[in-house]
Parts: sequence; structure tokens; C-alpha cells
Amino acid sequence: MSKIKIAVLFGGQSSEHEISCLSVVTIAGNIDPEKYQVFLIGITKEGRWLKVDSLDEVRSGAWRENRTRAVLSPDTAMKGILFLDGDDAKLQKVDVVFPVLHGLYGEDGTVQGLLELSCIPYVGCGVLSSAVSMDKFYTKVIIGGLGIRQAKFVPVLRRELNDDEAVMDRVEQSLPYPVFVKPSNAGSSKGVSKAVDRKSLKEALKRAAAEDSKILVEEAIVGRELECAVFGGRETKASGVGEILAAAEFYDYDAKYNSNESRTVVDPNLPEGVAEEIRRDAVKIFEAVDGLGLSRVDFFLEDGTNEVVFNEINTLPGFTSISMYPMLWEARGRALPELVEELIQTAFLRRA
Repeated sequence: MSKIKIAVLFGGQSSEHEISCLSVVTIAGNIDPEKYQVFLIGITKEGRWLKVDSLDEVRSGAWRENRTRAVLSPDTAMKGILFLDGDDAKLQKVDVVFPVLHGLYGEDGTVQGLLELSCIPYVGCGVLSSAVSMDKFYTKVIIGGLGIRQAKFVPVLRRELNDDEAVMDRVEQSLPYPVFVKPSNAGSSKGVSKAVDRKSLKEALKRAAAEDSKILVEEAIVGRELECAVFGGRETKASGVGEILAAAEFYDYDAKYNSNESRTVVDPNLPEGVAEEIRRDAVKIFEAVDGLGLSRVDFFLEDGTNEVVFNEINTLPGFTSISMYPMLWEARGRALPELVEELIQTAFLRRA
């Protein structure tokens, strides 16, 4: 039998470009070479799509200097990648695509829309679920109807910061300090900061506005940071619960990827019933946003009350060596090659 041809997209134009380059090494490195022929497609920060010949090129970063361009066409008759090298053009048919892209222009429904137009099966959540889950404001709107507690928030538009005094007045009338300020569309905690007074609030709003035109100012939930992995195929399943022990005051980008002191625990000691509540809520949230394939759902366990508070959902969570999603499933007996294979198979459910 001929091998299944799979295109794996990575990199991208978002602030999580480097994390995607780490995730793809894990994912592509665990695709069965006996079953699949893998085509690596790297997307530079400038938006150039390039043919990548090996994972060694990804590890070294040399792929960004490659000359062969890659074009994914929405033409349903093509159903493949067009490789362009000077005057030479070659169409490579593909059976399935695995978009290992985090953040904007990858995890937000844009690439998913292109793949829908091309009629090529792809791994992960679809256009709607990707878009609403990437946008923290619209996630809150949807989750608000589930009866699951989430942090109170004040929405802010970037253009409103022309009169930042009025914005800060509105925030202070609704929420006590400290507050967390987040871009509505961003991942890996890029642009997120904590404000303890009016001066730091002004700085935090400016920092978040550099990442997105919509900003959320949230009440600070003091408590343990917990995460649950969800796998959605013919039925939705939740992993166990993991805990983040951040080196910093909160789990920001540096604490996630640049600190050796941050730790993850895949079987934390939790009060009775909390793990099951989180697992149930994670499945409800995944299904409410019409998820398929994979997501990681994040929660807080509030100090003092032991109440579970929803934080956010990530429809293409990190797959690095320190990422919670694969670690949680491995703790449940799903080795990485098995997990990657099962995720690829979910791509064909969408068309079925």
C-alpha cells in the first residue's frame, strides 16, 4: 500500500512562532514513517511558505533560508501543495494536513478556512471553534451560558485608549485591584500583565494593545493553576488534571518557556471532587465551542473557596517537551506516537 501523504504546517506569523517550531519537532517526530510520507511546510514570520526538507533544518532554523516556495491552493481540484523553485513547479497531492500553528493566523480559524476551501482533511478544531476560542471575549460570551464560573471582566477596544483616563475610570468602577490585562487574541500569555494601581493599569493596557485591538481586563483570581487535556473524536474524552507551578507571579511567556524553575505536575493532590468537576467542565466547554481533535482547557482553583474558575481554552496547545497536553495523555497511558496517530485520524471524521 502507498503511504498516506501528510503536510505538516508550522512556524507562522504570530508571536508564538518559536513555540510552533518546537511543537512541530515533537509532532512530526512521532508520525509513523512506515505509514505516512511527511511534507514539512514552514511559514516565516513574514508570511512566506517554504518547503522544509528535514527536522534538522527546523532545529537549526536553517529552513528560513530555503528557496522552494509552497502554495496551498483553495482549488478543490488540486488538493495539494504546489512547490515552486524558480521556473519549476510541482504539485504534490496530500491526503491530510496537520497545522501545528499556535496563535494568530494559525489557531484562529484562518488556516482552517483555507483548508475547508481546499477540501483537504485537517487535524484540530474547525473555523468556528478555532475563531471563538482564540478570541477570549467571545469565549467568555459562550461559556457564560454554561453555568461555569469565570473571572469577571471589562472589555476594552484599542481605539478607546485615545481617552485612556475614561477607560481606566470604567475599569476601576467595575473591578478592584489587582487586575489582569490580556489581549483578546493572543497565546502563550503574550502581552498579559498584572496591574496593581492606575499607573500600572495604563502600562498594561498599552502592552496588551500592542498585541490586539481587543483587550480584556479581568478580576484577579488567586489560586492554583490547573489544566485538562481534551481529545475529541467520535466521543469527547478528558485527561486527568495537571497543575502549573509557575516560577513567576503568574504563568507568563518567560515562565512557560524560559525558566527552569517553572514545573508541571500531572497528578496533583486536589480536594475531593475537584478533578472530576474540572474534567466535566472541560468536556462541556470543548463541546460548546464545537471542538474537534484537541484542546487544552485551563482553570483556577480559587484560594479560600476551592471553587473551580474557567480561565481559557487553547485549540492547538503546545507540544513541546514541557507542554501539558501530551504529558497529561502520557500519564493516562497514551504514548506520543499513539496520541499523534489518533489525532491524525480525527481529521477524517470532519469529512465523514
